[in-house]
Amino acid sequence: MSDIDEIVALTKRRGFVFPSSEIYGGVGGFWDYGPLGVELANNIKALWWKAMVYDRDDVVGLDAAIIMNPKVWEASGHVDSFTDPLVECKVCHERFRADQPDEIEVHEKYHRGRGDKDVAWTQPRQFNLLFRTFIGPVEDNSAPAYLRGETCQGMYVNFPNVVATSRVRVPFGIAQIGKAFRNEVTPGKFLFRLREFDQMELEFFVHPKEGEKWFAYWKEERMRWMLSLGLQKAHLRFRQHETSERAHYAADSWDIEYDFPEWGFKELEGIANRTDYDLKTHSKCSGKDLSYTDPITKETFVPYIIEPSVGVSRLFLALLTDAYHEEEKRVVLRLAPSLAPVKVAVFPLVANKPDLVDKARGIYTNLKKSFAVSWDDRGNIGKRYLSQDEIGTPWCVTVDYDTLESDTVTVRDRDTTKQERVKVDSLASFFQEKL
Repeated sequence: MSDIDEIVALTKRRGFVFPSSEIYGGVGGFWDYGPLGVELANNIKALWWKAMVYDRDDVVGLDAAIIMNPKVWEASGHVDSFTDPLVECKVCHERFRADQPDEIEVHEKYHRGRGDKDVAWTQPRQFNLLFRTFIGPVEDNSAPAYLRGETCQGMYVNFPNVVATSRVRVPFGIAQIGKAFRNEVTPGKFLFRLREFDQMELEFFVHPKEGEKWFAYWKEERMRWMLSLGLQKAHLRFRQHETSERAHYAADSWDIEYDFPEWGFKELEGIANRTDYDLKTHSKCSGKDLSYTDPITKETFVPYIIEPSVGVSRLFLALLTDAYHEEEKRVVLRLAPSLAPVKVAVFPLVANKPDLVDKARGIYTNLKKSFAVSWDDRGNIGKRYLSQDEIGTPWCVTVDYDTLESDTVTVRDRDTTKQERVKVDSLASFFQEKL
């Protein structure tokens, strides 16, 4: 694996990630996906949605509003309890999360390196993470609202609507991909801890007696999916939450962790057995019955909820880290083809030969109907190959003089660098089969 600094440099250099509002100095905890980054992020979301919704008969989708009735967040406990412990350095007055000892240790080393001997911290105090806003023209305490701190609450309050309008029966799930916002004390570690991020969450509703069974199922299913993306098994592990760190509503919680360079194992995805806490709480606070009656057995109960939840940005970072390889003469991103921002690059061997350019343009236009395709006619062919290797393009198509006679092209494989001749009219099926 590479150093994180190398990944950060690559993402900026090649247009994966930019600091948000960079021309004004940026703002902590916010990043923008560039042309290649947005493609990779969208591919991650598409693969998650396919696995969670399209490939299953027991999950439906939802896209809930970012701003909901503030009573939702009062009922869920976010207004009072969605907090992190904050401490302040008494030397420089920078603030940190008290539950991140590795970051506090780095800060203390910084001061010791400067000769500061008496590094001390304030007592921890709780800091609420919800972003507050207002609904309507008057900004006062009579109409507060909040940007959602997690996407799942929209699925809980829509539970009766989904049951009433969809042909679903417990056990079933509601899936959602969307923005969440957390006013982090110390955003940092590049894309790892952000103030604005995309969550991919599944809320899977089950009979209370089957909570443990489905929890075990989703643990293994989510690890299997992570491996299917190409992440190396040696870089992944499960970690069960200690009782002291487990959320009050959870009967059990596990993380899938990824071994980031320099940082070690950090949370990539959380899987929690949230019991019946959420539906019971919203039932009590709203006055609406959120219990479920099985249409066949006629049994009425409040379902347990099994929740796998993963952030797009963390997975994005883990995938880039795992795929990054420095070789003797090149840097290559060995992303799975299904994730690669560009699937195929098309080159004319030389850019000043109209016959080659016209032929290559025709191939490019035809492939573009089915794949994310890039056109490149800059510099020599070797530099073009290296450029595509660095952004993870699996295949490069070169139109040369033989193409004009045999109607075949050279297809170069990113990982092996081997080349083979393929008929032009077979290219689409050739790449489709490989994908």
